[in-house]
Amino acid sequence: MLSPTAEHIPVLTVEIPVSYCPACRGNHVEVFLRAPDRFHGRQKDYELARCPYCSLVWLNNPPSPAEMGEHYGPDYDRSVAAAGVSPDRWKGRVETISRLKSGGALLDLGCSSGNFLRSMKSPTWKLSGIEMSNEVAQRAEAASGAHIFVGDILDAPFAPESFDVVTCFHVFEHLYQPLEVLERVTRWLKPGGIFYLMVPNIDSAGAKIFGRYWYALELPRHLFHFSPKSLATMANSVGLEKTSLITAREVFIEDSIRYMIDDAMRRFGRPRLPLAKATTPSIPFRVVRKAFRLTLLPVLDAGAGLVGDGESIHGIFRKPERGK
Repeated sequence: MLSPTAEHIPVLTVEIPVSYCPACRGNHVEVFLRAPDRFHGRQKDYELARCPYCSLVWLNNPPSPAEMGEHYGPDYDRSVAAAGVSPDRWKGRVETISRLKSGGALLDLGCSSGNFLRSMKSPTWKLSGIEMSNEVAQRAEAASGAHIFVGDILDAPFAPESFDVVTCFHVFEHLYQPLEVLERVTRWLKPGGIFYLMVPNIDSAGAKIFGRYWYALELPRHLFHFSPKSLATMANSVGLEKTSLITAREVFIEDSIRYMIDDAMRRFGRPRLPLAKATTPSIPFRVVRKAFRLTLLPVLDAGAGLVGDGESIHGIFRKPERGK
């Protein structure tokens, strides 16, 4: 699961502008696609707009922050929690940071229950996080020993040039004001500090193949959808320099196909439980799924490389040293 829990969503009152692109300020906006909240099996369509110049995609007329909680809920939180438990999930991220910085002060935006911060725990790192839920923040502090600010990112009182590293893993796409948050991150970073984030790639093979059924659309929870180009444009606009910008393969074939099957069955008058309510599959189904994962899935994943880039963007940006 790409997304954070409902508690991560910042409480902001502004609306996302639709008359111009929030990344490059281009004034020509196109309709990209319309799709519903497939995770919960709801039928209301949401509209995504796209900037043809920098390729940023965003949700038109999103639910207000007060309404957004109903689009998460216990089922969503449970699926996210299950995805974040494995230590292997964080191993590559820890190794990436270790190659860039040997220690210092690190801030994790949307730290949830602190699994990533716990993986970074060592005498060489002073750890901090931001989390909307007081209960979840307490779990993060207990797990990692980090100092956790409870509240919205833009309300956090950190002083300028406080951090050597700021991280944001699959949270940035949920923010109502990503550009303002990026400006704040730049202010918090020390000269030479790095911002390391991961977001879904709207220009990926998976997005092209599955379109409005692509699992990572996550409507309406994902308010913005980035490409490498739009992410670099936005980072450059606040003075961050690109260090590394790559994509990783994560097609979400199984869940995207499930959404297609769910829609077809509904049209034929045979609706089934949505993914949010999915129960443990039967043994025969698990046998078939295992065979699919061992045989056809690797072939399909490899074939996706012929269609487009990977589905997850891994971006590392650096704040310039003084005088450079």
